Amino acid sequence: MSNYVKGRKSVSAVITGQDAFTDPLFLHSGEQASVSVSGVASSKVALQRRLDGTNWRDVKVYEAPAEETYVADERGHIRLGVKTGDYGGGDTIAVRLGKG
Repeated sequence: MSNYVKGRKSVSAVITGQDAFTDPLFLHSGEQASVSVSGVASSKVALQRRLDGTNWRDVKVYEAPAEETYVADERGHIRLGVKTGDYGGGDTIAVRLGKG
């Protein structure tokens, strides 16, 4: 499991393979997070959330660089990363989630 740090304001990762994610970032209902994805050419980056403490579910999939805001409709954790089978090869992907 990733290293969750209580009160963390941002998480980031540089991804060069499959099954790689940021650490989780906790959001309260109505809280916003900035989403930043760069370096994507042949891969898919998933924004995922976990509401039950166990299971990650895709919220959105990015196949190109993106900068946007995610608004939590329920409290839980979010993360960004590349799932198994979604790394296209050769990409150096930089992802970041930030709040506040």
